[in-house]
Amino acid sequence: MNGLLSRAAIHSSQMLEPITQRRYLIPFKAARLPQQFTDVLVIGGGVAGLRAAIAAAAGGADVLILTKDTIDQSNTWYAQGGIAAVLQPLDSYASHVADTEKGGAGLCDHEAVEIVVKEGPERVLELLEYGANFDKQEGGSHGLAFTREGGHSFARIVHAFGDATGKELAQTLIRTVRGREQIRVSEQSFVIDLITDDSRCVGALALIDGSVQIIWAKCTILASGGAGQLYRESTNPKIATADGHAMAYRAGATLQDMEMVQFHPTTLYLAGSSRALITEAVRGEGAFLVDRHGHRFMPDYHEAAELAPRDVVSRAIVEQIRKTHYTHVYLDVRHLPLQEFRGRFPQLALLTDEFGMDVSKDLIPVHPAAHYMIGGVDADLQGRSSLNGLYAVGEAGCSGLHGANRLGSNSLLEGLAFGARAGADAAKAAKESRIIFPQALEHKVPDSTRTELDITDVKSSLRSVMWRNVGIERTGDRLEETREIIAFWSRYVMDKTFDASVSRDAAVAGWELQNMLTVCALIASAAYTRTESRGSHYRLDYPSRDDAHWRLHLLWRRPMETPIPEPID
Repeated sequence: MNGLLSRAAIHSSQMLEPITQRRYLIPFKAARLPQQFTDVLVIGGGVAGLRAAIAAAAGGADVLILTKDTIDQSNTWYAQGGIAAVLQPLDSYASHVADTEKGGAGLCDHEAVEIVVKEGPERVLELLEYGANFDKQEGGSHGLAFTREGGHSFARIVHAFGDATGKELAQTLIRTVRGREQIRVSEQSFVIDLITDDSRCVGALALIDGSVQIIWAKCTILASGGAGQLYRESTNPKIATADGHAMAYRAGATLQDMEMVQFHPTTLYLAGSSRALITEAVRGEGAFLVDRHGHRFMPDYHEAAELAPRDVVSRAIVEQIRKTHYTHVYLDVRHLPLQEFRGRFPQLALLTDEFGMDVSKDLIPVHPAAHYMIGGVDADLQGRSSLNGLYAVGEAGCSGLHGANRLGSNSLLEGLAFGARAGADAAKAAKESRIIFPQALEHKVPDSTRTELDITDVKSSLRSVMWRNVGIERTGDRLEETREIIAFWSRYVMDKTFDASVSRDAAVAGWELQNMLTVCALIASAAYTRTESRGSHYRLDYPSRDDAHWRLHLLWRRPMETPIPEPID
């Protein structure tokens, strides 16, 4: 084991014990529960899950999609910027690969990068066949308009309705899914746990229409989305509580790179408003970042200025806030032609109008916020996890595409590419499966002997401590303190059983908190273990990148309390 890793592991003893001991969140007897059967179960309704469902149905499988909220509530729906794809003659696969790997700071999986970059254009052109309305430009390749974002050396980002790409992409895929007879969709269905038997995933326990049900599946595709709600400041919708990461961990799947959480540099920072995302495409079209004194500071930090990678811009903003003794910085679009700006970014224009800002005269207050979970369930080039029968795609998975830092607009591309791969492979595996579902399976949960804590209060406090101590800047002492705090809360929360028959909302809130504590513990432990700075993981006490010791992945698998180092070839 890496010497630095082994020393850090000494301090991990019993920190994860409350979460490693829990297998299922509820007791159950399979024979007594309502049951459904499907070839392929897809958990999640974002780009990766929808594209996986379409591919699985094309492969002849019966598919069931479960979504936590309505199908239009996903990180995909709220994505603004666009989809990165090599679709122009002057662009190249090699350039997109190089940009992605440079941004990934030495942790990218080269094969995964090449797959996404080379298969991505075909997936984007498929969307046009499905009826997607991407923004057009006369004379543009395929008639499309392109823009540039941070970390990309070429204007390869396609977008829709200015800054509503995610919504258009989601609507296109939802419409396509609705048109496939082999695909059923069950909305407002909370998946509690993955079911395993003999080291294989055989489906899931889910709360559907007010009752706990078992979904038996020959193959399960986890596409449950991100983890932004683990942090007080986030661009993610309220459903993004890392449920998929937690249930996969409980089921025994391997998780990877959990310390890598990306913070978006620019969200609207106004008292009383939610942290609305402001796409970096605004900076791609020429907007500047300035401090309270009007100084354009990004050229002081990076040669690419406002188009530096997201981790660089986020840290620069934090540093400038500290230097100027202020609460935020500003996005300056005053020099951009007003009508062109409003036409290119209609959602942002509506947002600024709502708060009475005249962007031709006023600066837009911005601050970083948690945005994208890079780490996730370790998945191979077909999206298969280490647990037989389970696939993981999108933010729930970790394909190796992003390494230590994601480039803007690569995530929707990844969802399309690996969603299609996982869906096709799952359909094939389901067709060949001879699995016998364990109808007699049952699980008991011991009664809790500890005091109950206030769920709402713990959830709020957890998000705050994660933001303060496991955010954009990290230090060993604060990470250790955070791990201790999470371990304390976990002892009083992870041993509880929440009963949906008493109160659905209270049960879901309890399950969410148990999932959040599980994943927060893993993020904090991974961040504490990695004693260097790399990509989105920045340690003030270890500010340099250390390839000699840390060019490796940290793998986490229950019930082990210390990570498994996986060196990169």
